[in-house]
Amino acid sequence: MNELSKTYDPSQAEKKWYQHWEKSGFFRAKVNPSQEPYCIMIPPPNVTGMLHMGHVLNNTLQDILIRWRRMQGRETLWLPGTDHAGIATQNKVEAMLRDQGQSKEDLGREAFVKKVWQWKEEYGGIITKQLRKLGASCDWSREKFTMDEDMSYAVVDAFVKLFDKGLIYKGTYIVNWCPRCRTALSDEENIHHDHDSYLWHIRYPVAAGSGEVIVATTRPETMLGDTAVAVHPEDERYQHLIGQTVILPILNRELPVIADEFVSREFGTGCVKITPAHDPNDFLAGKRHNLMEINVMTEEGKMNANAGSLFEGMDRFECRQKVVQLLEESGHLVKIEPHKHSVGHCQRCDTITEPYLSDQWFIKMEPLAKPALQAVLNGEIKFYPEHWIKTYQHWMENIRDWCISRQLWWGHRIPVYYTPDGAYTAAHSEEEARQKLNLPDDTPLTQDEDVLDTWASSWLWPLNTLGWPQETNELNYFYPTSDLVTAADIIFFWVARMIMAGLEFRGEIPFKNVYFNGIVRDGKGRKMSKSLGNSPDPLDIIAEYGADALRYTMAFLTPIGNDVLFSAEKCELGRNFANKLWNASRFLLMNLGDFDPYQVDKDQLAYTLADEWMLSRYHRAVRALDGALESFSFTDATRTLYDLIWGNFCDWYLELIKSRLYNPQNEIDQLTAKYVAWQVLEGCLRLLHPIMPFITEEIWQKLPHQGETIMRAPYPKADTTFIDPAIEAEMDRIQAIISAIRNIRGEMNVPPSKEAEVILKTENEAIQQLLERDQSYIGDLAKVSISEISSKAQKPHMAASAVVGDIELFIPLEGLIDLNKERERLEKEIAKTKTLLDRADKKLANPNFVAKAPVHVIEAEKKKQAEAMEILVRLEKNLADLS
Repeated sequence: MNELSKTYDPSQAEKKWYQHWEKSGFFRAKVNPSQEPYCIMIPPPNVTGMLHMGHVLNNTLQDILIRWRRMQGRETLWLPGTDHAGIATQNKVEAMLRDQGQSKEDLGREAFVKKVWQWKEEYGGIITKQLRKLGASCDWSREKFTMDEDMSYAVVDAFVKLFDKGLIYKGTYIVNWCPRCRTALSDEENIHHDHDSYLWHIRYPVAAGSGEVIVATTRPETMLGDTAVAVHPEDERYQHLIGQTVILPILNRELPVIADEFVSREFGTGCVKITPAHDPNDFLAGKRHNLMEINVMTEEGKMNANAGSLFEGMDRFECRQKVVQLLEESGHLVKIEPHKHSVGHCQRCDTITEPYLSDQWFIKMEPLAKPALQAVLNGEIKFYPEHWIKTYQHWMENIRDWCISRQLWWGHRIPVYYTPDGAYTAAHSEEEARQKLNLPDDTPLTQDEDVLDTWASSWLWPLNTLGWPQETNELNYFYPTSDLVTAADIIFFWVARMIMAGLEFRGEIPFKNVYFNGIVRDGKGRKMSKSLGNSPDPLDIIAEYGADALRYTMAFLTPIGNDVLFSAEKCELGRNFANKLWNASRFLLMNLGDFDPYQVDKDQLAYTLADEWMLSRYHRAVRALDGALESFSFTDATRTLYDLIWGNFCDWYLELIKSRLYNPQNEIDQLTAKYVAWQVLEGCLRLLHPIMPFITEEIWQKLPHQGETIMRAPYPKADTTFIDPAIEAEMDRIQAIISAIRNIRGEMNVPPSKEAEVILKTENEAIQQLLERDQSYIGDLAKVSISEISSKAQKPHMAASAVVGDIELFIPLEGLIDLNKERERLEKEIAKTKTLLDRADKKLANPNFVAKAPVHVIEAEKKKQAEAMEILVRLEKNLADLS
């Protein structure tokens, strides 16, 4: 007989089974035309990354889907990999070099890139090892890195295709610029924080005659690059100034006063300074009015010659102080106001970023966005939850061209080649570039120094991981992929762009469904982060509670698309569930003996009400689970399993069949109980496996089973012929009676060892007959003897009572408990409860308390009041029963 140990040891089971699964190749996918494919591409974490709670949530949900579809018989591919994370990885290696007293410039580009590759091989990819601890069943034999040779070829090919189509161009535009990293940043890498700062109000005198305009700015140093002052065309205060010029203080440059509708008449004075080289809105205004673009800063954030000799070489913030000082001395500073505003910071080094005019490479997005928007609006790609469609639509309809160049050394180098006279083209190689430019073979070419934005490689992830641009078997079989599970904060940076890339390069959508998981937050609703110190290490949680407990808890806590409020202690939920399952399985295994379900003649089985009820609940749950997982309702799935396994199977069914296991009336009765218990438990393990893979494999291997592993066993299918609402209603009634009797025993302090008498009264003849038939269940589980079931039953003297639907039940208490002592106890409890209730009533009747106390304190007091009232009613009823 296979026995389970007394307690479950997650660490032992997790290590053993994961090694077995991976070694046996159970995660591997193959091109199999005879089976329907199912494919998920992992959102590639940064190669520098470490597992955090956001990864735990995202990858748990992906693994649930993959394991579920695998058990359904689909050919499943969960393709893992990591992103080269250009700026993050370069910063890591630069920091390492600094510790060694070196810089990347000391090494030179080629040697530095080689050093990054060495760092990647030694330290990169730790997160993929950590994902194994979580139980992620990825096909590790297909693991990809965004800078693998074949992946890089695809990136170059996509660039060349778009360049040749006229969708990639080089232009001078405002970008997010990090002066420390000296590179452009994507919006996603430009993190905004609120700053307590100031608004400086500055007087610009009118050039001709008297008068002035007053403008307000949070960045006085940028006024050195002003080329105009703007007002709203319908602002009557400034109609007389439109077309005139004002004098820029300090530099004494004349600036035109222009009219533009982007100016808010309500903000400040209604006049704004226009600095096209240092503000994105001003840049656009400058284009509309043909203004000069004066860049007054270097790439390092220092003032350049355009700022004037007085400021050249100064740090931008030092310059700010000097400008304010000079304005004050010259009388041009009107006032300074405290002002809180949002300031961009480099995600990697936290340096304050600058809107900066720079030569960059861009992709024209509008032609790509239109079909990508239509694919979502027409339902070809479905979003879960649906409300993200509006967000997606708004962004796509207002899309701007994508700055894809970065001033880094680590990444995909832009495949553009320049001739000595400045001509250029995009190509896969120098040789191809010469051919496209009709140049002799010995013409020297220089490749562009910049690299591509990381997203300009990861937008190809569903394509090049499967071999694109080559027509591979994998691409033809697994593409389009099935589902994408990702965070909503990258809906624009990644999801939208993958849709564009799929349609542009393949003519097909990249995936059919997108599930946006929520953000993991702490109990106070704050996003978990290292800086706040509120993010537990997932590996510590796994060590304490087990991977299954963590996975179950995360799935249980994630309502569709909403954020997860998490604390490590909540994993008690998952651990308790695992222990409940373990103990129930251990009990059943101890009672199965040499039972072999595969030798049972099912026609001989004699099902009782308990068996029929358990099978009905089981198949109802199977049906509900399919619906929940199909709609990405992971919380509903976990709760369905909790109710089925803990609520129905462990708490009720196993208790209901104990007498048949221990003292059966006949052999068939015991065989039926064993068979149904085995059948339901084995099915429950398969249902639960996608969520809790380790414990289910451990138990399943001990149960009689067929097959090598539970992860390749078929996922249960609902047989609706077993679902019987009448049977369920009958058992619900029995359970309600048992619960009512248990409540009375508990409230009246009836010792568990004492068997009580119970009388059941009902006017309903059909229910009366059912109670006659089912009374053994009530007797066994409530520890009572039923002395009467009739419509004429009377409540005995000194009896407790309860009502369950159409049934009244009475429990005579005389001789069962010490009535005087029980009366005394109840009277004391009533007095104590009245005191608590009176205290709550007085507080809530006090106008000062209600007016001044925080809402949560008032709500807590109302809850105390309601609970005290409920307890008092129950206590007084119990005392009345003893009178």
